[in-house]
Amino acid sequence: MTALRAIAVAPVRFYQRAISPALPRRCKYHPSCSNYAIVAIRRYGILRGSVLAAWRLLRCNPWSHGGVDFVEDQTLFTSPR
Repeated sequence: MTALRAIAVAPVRFYQRAISPALPRRCKYHPSCSNYAIVAIRRYGILRGSVLAAWRLLRCNPWSHGGVDFVEDQTLFTSPR
């Protein structure tokens, strides 16, 4: 992981360690939204990874069914076959 990606992941790690434990578990997806964001940034870089993380956060709402949603399964940045 590059230094810039590590810097981009740092706020998410801070959230996971300092803020998240004080909150009730709410994420309807597996992996959690914060873990999804970290994997997305590591795999796709800061810009694309942040877009995927934001899209995931928008989908994680009271009207969502949730479920299993891995970064590897996304199709937003894959070329059509």
